Amino acid sequence: MSANMADDLIYHCCPADAWAEAQVLGAYTGSADDARDGFIHFSTFAQVRTSTAKHRSGQAGLVLLVVNAEKLGDTLKWEPSRGDMLFPHLYGALPIDAVTQAIDLPLDPDGMHVFPDGYPALEEG
Repeated sequence: MSANMADDLIYHCCPADAWAEAQVLGAYTGSADDARDGFIHFSTFAQVRTSTAKHRSGQAGLVLLVVNAEKLGDTLKWEPSRGDMLFPHLYGALPIDAVTQAIDLPLDPDGMHVFPDGYPALEEG
């Protein structure tokens, strides 16, 4: 599947209302940025906090989608991005049955998202 085969779970942040709509439709088609780029952006466990801080800083009402990467088949590609790290990109809609959890990401007083216990610390740099 990828150089990151150990990453059975991948992560995507989206507005809670977009996720609610996706559950009615049966699939999530991504954000405007995803549509512009031609794929839905995901992160690995090690990348998710940094990606969220970089691309969603200060945005309230987000959920963190935890996705079973194996359910995405050949539409999931691992491609180099920031710092030549491999990131998972989904070329197609995300079926809701591939999502194992949707976790609310509240903001702390500094506008940073509060991740559940057990998530990696935000990397500096």
